[in-house]
Amino acid sequence: MKTTIKDRLRNAKRRIERRLEGPREDRGQPVLGTEGIRVELADKVRAIGTGGIGLMHQLAREVGPIAAIDRRVHVLTIHRPYHESDHVLNLTYNALCDGTRLEDIELRRNDEVFLDALGAERIPDPTTAGDFCRRFAEGNIRALMAAVDEARLRVWAGQPAEFFERATIDLDGTLVVTTGECKAGMDISYKGTWGYHPLLVSLAETGEVLRLVNRSGNRPSHEGAAAEADGAIALCRQAGFRKIVLRGDTAFSQSDKLDAWEEEGVTFYFGFKAMANLEEIAENLPKTAWQRVLRPPRYEVQTEPRQRPANVKQRIVRRREFEVLRLQNEDFAEFEYQPGECQQPYRMVVVRKKIAHEKKQRRRFDEIRCFFYITNDWALDAEDVVFEANDRCNQENLIAQLAGGVRALSAPVDNLHSNWASMVMTALAWNLKAWWALWLPQQRRWKEKHRAEKQAVLRMEFKTFP
Repeated sequence: MKTTIKDRLRNAKRRIERRLEGPREDRGQPVLGTEGIRVELADKVRAIGTGGIGLMHQLAREVGPIAAIDRRVHVLTIHRPYHESDHVLNLTYNALCDGTRLEDIELRRNDEVFLDALGAERIPDPTTAGDFCRRFAEGNIRALMAAVDEARLRVWAGQPAEFFERATIDLDGTLVVTTGECKAGMDISYKGTWGYHPLLVSLAETGEVLRLVNRSGNRPSHEGAAAEADGAIALCRQAGFRKIVLRGDTAFSQSDKLDAWEEEGVTFYFGFKAMANLEEIAENLPKTAWQRVLRPPRYEVQTEPRQRPANVKQRIVRRREFEVLRLQNEDFAEFEYQPGECQQPYRMVVVRKKIAHEKKQRRRFDEIRCFFYITNDWALDAEDVVFEANDRCNQENLIAQLAGGVRALSAPVDNLHSNWASMVMTALAWNLKAWWALWLPQQRRWKEKHRAEKQAVLRMEFKTFP
C-alpha cells in the first residue's frame, strides 16, 4: 500500500476518534443537525457502497473458482454473453453486497461504479438469475461443488504446516421454511412446517461449507450423510490433513459406517440414541464408575464483575406457575459397547443428568436423563469426550450465519434442485470470506499477529465483514 494512502487512512481514523471522544455536555440543541446534505457530481471522484467487492473479485480470480466453474459446469448451450461463472458469481456477490433476495441484483445492475469494479459492462438481471438456477440437475450441482473444492484446495495449499494438524468435519441438518405453495420437492417437516431439509457438512476450524445438499422437508437428518461425510474425508485427505475427526448428534451415529471409518483412521464423536439396553447398562454400573462433570466457565470477566439484571423471564414463569426444569448436577461414566451393525466394540461415554421439576418455587420431583456418546478415541479422557462432542454445537452458529446473514438457506426459486443450486452459489459468499482470511499473509516476523488477524476474520459475523 502506498504511503500516501496509509497516511490518509490513519488521519481519517484519528478524525473519527476525536469526534467520538469529543465533549459530552449539553449544547442546548440536538446533536443530529437539521442541515440538508449537499450532493455534488464530479467526473473524477465516484463512490461505491460496497468498496470491497473489487478485492473479493480479485481473490476469486486468484484462487481459481472462476476458471474451475467454467471448466466443470455446463448448463448453458451458448453464451450470450454470460458464462456459467458470471451467473454463479452474480448470486455470490449479491450476498456479499448484503442482498437478501434475487430482486436485489437489480440494484447492482444499475450501479455504474459497481460494474466498473468488476470490469463488467453489465450483469444478469434477477429473472435471468432465477432461470439459470432452474437449469441445474443434481449432476450439475455436484460439478459446481467440485469446482469450489478445486479452489478450496488451492487456498489450503498456501497454509502453514500447523493448519493440517486436524480437520474437524461437522454434520447437521436444518430446516428451510417457505410459505410458497408451488415449490416442487417441499414437504412437511417433523416440526409441522413446509419446506426443505438441507444437510450441512462444514469444517469446524475455518467454518467453511464443505457440502450443502438440499432434501425434501420430510427427510430424516441422517439421510445421505454418510456419503457426504466420505466425500469430505476424501477432500481433507487430498489436502494433506494428518488427523480427520467426524462429529454429529444422535441422528448421524450410523452404526453401519463406524467400522469403515475406524479402518480409514478417522476419529469420530457421535451422540447415540438412548435405547433401553444402553439405559439398563448405565443403571447397572457401580457407583465407583461415576464421576462429576466439571464444566469450565463459559467466559472470563475481562474487567470487573457487573451486577446481573433482574430475570424478567423467571419472574413471569413463577407468577404464572409454569413448571421449571432445573439442572442439578451431571455425572459421567464409560463402558465398551458394540452396536449390532459393527464387528468390534467402541467406547461409550454416558452423561447422567439430574433434573429437578419445580413449580410454585417448590421442588416436586427429580428426573434422571442419560445422554450417550460413542467414539473410537480410547486415549482422550471420558469427560473431554463429552466436551468434544458438545463443541459441535458451534455449528449452530454457522447455520445461523448462513440463514440470517448470507441468506443461503432460503428457497427463492421453484423446485428442489433450483433451490439447491441457489443455496450452493450463495453459500460461496461465506466461503470467500473464509478464503480471504486464509489468504492473508503470515510472515515470520509478524506470525502471531497475522494468525490473530486470520482468526478474527474467520470468527467474524457476515454482517460485520466489510
